[in-house]
Amino acid sequence: MEISPGITLGQALKVAALVGTGGEAKVVIQSGEVLVNGEVETRRGRRLREGDVIEVGGERLEVRP
Repeated sequence: MEISPGITLGQALKVAALVGTGGEAKVVIQSGEVLVNGEVETRRGRRLREGDVIEVGGERLEVRP
């Protein structure tokens, strides 16, 4: 699935239906289950840029315009 640049990591997980709520996104992100560009990311508010790759629970998302 592709995600548009400029949204936050938490929003991207919700848009991609990988989590149901912002609270659920917070828990998943802060527990270290989310990788951005191959590195653990624990900031829910991280702004995503074109080319970023998000991985969580075996799913892979690419940030594209």
